[in-house]
Amino acid sequence: MNQALRVAIADSGQTVESLAEQVGVDPKTVARWVTPGRVPHPRHRVAAAVALGREVEDLWPDVLKRREPAWLRPWVETELQATALRSFQIAVIPGLLQTPEYASAVLASGLLGPDEVTEYVETRLRRQKAVLERRKPPLFIAVLDEFALRRGASEIMHPQLDHLVKMAQRPNILLHVLPLDAGLHAGQAGPFVIATTEDGDVAYLDDQAAGRLTNDTGDLWSIWDTLRSVALPRRQTIDFLEARSWLT
Repeated sequence: MNQALRVAIADSGQTVESLAEQVGVDPKTVARWVTPGRVPHPRHRVAAAVALGREVEDLWPDVLKRREPAWLRPWVETELQATALRSFQIAVIPGLLQTPEYASAVLASGLLGPDEVTEYVETRLRRQKAVLERRKPPLFIAVLDEFALRRGASEIMHPQLDHLVKMAQRPNILLHVLPLDAGLHAGQAGPFVIATTEDGDVAYLDDQAAGRLTNDTGDLWSIWDTLRSVALPRRQTIDFLEARSWLT
């Protein structure tokens, strides 16, 4: 629970309903802000802080402690609002499903120093907990290209694949491997994630320099449907991950 926000509402003489009216949102939305892992959009944080006579950092201190790049933060906040996430990855395991060791190896392969890698891994693990461990976690569907499962040392990949199998047992997590024998496919251009929120669909597109958000998801939905249609079903995916015949 966001104790600081709850206390601020009580101390100011406000109610969930009156605060919602001043901020311009539904009372149910404000009620969700008090629960763990729910962070308002920046404009709503500022409006709520003004209405309550507090500073934003007093009500949501963790927002300012994050180590994600500035360009990634809007997406991280979108993840916290999402009721469903649909992820396609062609080169790596999705961040929300990475083990600490795998995340460290992926981050260390870039330009980050050892201390930065440690901070980013810690931030990624907090992000996983905030999204997947909240009271009502989102539906998370991931299509993984088999190439992503073949990259990495066996001592890192075996525990990572064990983790994927474990996560795939959750009713809200659906994993689908896109096998190599599917050939060329519609996702060759790169990874993406589509988030379904109360305000509509938002997509995250990644590239070498930075990621970007877009509300123009029409073509991505068509690509997603195509990818899911040629990926392995859920049960076959779990069997595939357990067999892992390509790893020694």
